[in-house]
Amino acid sequence: MRGGQVVVVVGLNVPIKTPSIIFLLLLLLATGNGGGHAASASGDFTGDYSKLSGIIIPGFASTQLRAWSILDCPYSPLDFNPLDLVWLDTTKLLSTVNCWLKCMSLDPYNQTDHPECKSRPDSGLSAITELDPGYITGPLSSVWKEWVKWCIEFGIEANAIIAVPYDWRLSPSKLEERDLYFHKLKLTFETALKLRGGPSVVFAHSLGNNVFRYFLEWLKLEIAPKQYIQWLDDHIHAYFAVGAPLLGAIETVKATLSGLTFGLPISEGTARLMFNSFGSSLWMMPFSKYCRTDNAYWKHFSIGSKKGHLAYHCDEHEFQTNFSGWPTNIVNIEIPSVRGDDAYPSIVDIAQANSSGMECGFPTQLSFSAREISEGTFFKAIEDYDPDSQRLLYQMQKSYHGDPVLNPLTPWERPPLKNIFCIYGIDMKTEVGYYFAPSGKPYPDNWIITDVIYEIEGSLYSRSGNLVEGNPGAASGDETVPYHSLSWCKNWLGPKVNITRAPQSEHDGSDVQIELHVEHHHEADILPNMTRSPREKYITYYEDSESIPGKRTAVWELDKANHRNIVRSPVLMRELWLEMWHDIHPDKKSNFVTKGKRGPLRDEDCYWDYGKARCAWPEHCEYRYVFGDVHLGQSCRLRNSSADLLLHYV
Repeated sequence: MRGGQVVVVVGLNVPIKTPSIIFLLLLLLATGNGGGHAASASGDFTGDYSKLSGIIIPGFASTQLRAWSILDCPYSPLDFNPLDLVWLDTTKLLSTVNCWLKCMSLDPYNQTDHPECKSRPDSGLSAITELDPGYITGPLSSVWKEWVKWCIEFGIEANAIIAVPYDWRLSPSKLEERDLYFHKLKLTFETALKLRGGPSVVFAHSLGNNVFRYFLEWLKLEIAPKQYIQWLDDHIHAYFAVGAPLLGAIETVKATLSGLTFGLPISEGTARLMFNSFGSSLWMMPFSKYCRTDNAYWKHFSIGSKKGHLAYHCDEHEFQTNFSGWPTNIVNIEIPSVRGDDAYPSIVDIAQANSSGMECGFPTQLSFSAREISEGTFFKAIEDYDPDSQRLLYQMQKSYHGDPVLNPLTPWERPPLKNIFCIYGIDMKTEVGYYFAPSGKPYPDNWIITDVIYEIEGSLYSRSGNLVEGNPGAASGDETVPYHSLSWCKNWLGPKVNITRAPQSEHDGSDVQIELHVEHHHEADILPNMTRSPREKYITYYEDSESIPGKRTAVWELDKANHRNIVRSPVLMRELWLEMWHDIHPDKKSNFVTKGKRGPLRDEDCYWDYGKARCAWPEHCEYRYVFGDVHLGQSCRLRNSSADLLLHYV
């Protein structure tokens, strides 16, 4: 077998569960017979499939951080020495949490390290496979380990997988300023092309999509305008955007105000302190699809332009629609009746205070839309009641609205790449709004969530189960990112779209539904007129029927696919494998792989059918015992090789 590579960008991943999708791609690249492929107007790859390159760019909290200093932790035998794991070492986290926080936190204003401890991202594949290696902690913190195993199993060469970790605590501009990250990423693409002789396939998960977007904008300023598109065509074959928070993620607001532990054994207050020290904490804030900034690219060529002063403006739709186009207001907050230091008192103040003082006040409830959050209005409103607001406002203006390359808090346009696949989960219970109130406790625990608004399969409900009025979408999100944000990439589709809905499980095609040449209007959702079986999980494909010349776009919606686990999904792995196999095959008969049938591709896909007392899928699987098999299903194996089976999908 011969190997290929794939570029992966991942993001907003939680350390506890974040694996990989990309191995699929690599799998299909590794399997099959070589052969030349000619480029066409639809963006097909020219050359041998084995020349495709792969670069892994992990996302938020998905890269190991190691200590780069010596820190003596008092009253503990566990100190931090150079190259010791910081993110993630649960032993030190549990025993020396204050020391651990020093190594994790940054200065909230200038993003420098703590005076006593600094951390830097690890390098290589080991930095992204398991965050906290160990017999117990390893499987719980596994990120890309299983993916790497799959690559090895399918014969991917060692130089075909390149990991490019980064410090996910930093804002995008600081990544380049401190670490020259985007310069290094550009060199990585160019090195992969020179080493393998072909372009790369980019996979991004969650925040990693934001990283990749910033890279594409940064690249415009590094390459001559006439060479920019050619560079992209030469170095990037396809871009798979998985679980992309294209209009932000609501959970970021919760992490900013009350803390989000990501499953770690720390308090929410500690998590809030740490999260708000990161420059990246605002990178995923929700924003309005109607608001944009001036074009930063042309600003660099204008006379007398001043750095960091890009106008932020919204069109008339922002003020004609409710909630900035989102399902509901993002934040509803009670402003306390006291100001200044009394709003977040010390423990001594609380002990001496008369608890009836707050009860006798008349707090005011204010509501804020996505626009009011992303432009800073919300943080200005609570500035007198929360010490973090001033720091967040400073970072928002300096690192986001004032960024000379790109304001990340603005809606995406379709990247100028040949092939784009946008993939996400739907119909999970997803948070879309919060009610906050003063908790009466000192900072950082001075806010408490009193209610949560969820979107659930096209409806809005409160935490208590009551129906809430608003603008729900046709579906709900993936449990982390709302549907409104995930589905923004449907705007990248062409004027006419083919829609296919098929079961996620292996099937014979009897339950596949197709709608051809459906009209697509910009900024309008595409709603298929199709049925669903309540017992079946489906995957719905939206694929260009008429596309931008030289471009291909597809959107895949996976029923009940969780945001953080979608990269583990065998269904997604199978579809990526088949799509890329079809994409690079010289005899393909259509722009996208057929959806008419899905059978087993690996021995693991074969299983024992107890009702018929035989292996399921008898045309593909057979009973073949191998010494060591412990159950019937384990002895069910493919009749033919994966390469032969893949020929059915050309």
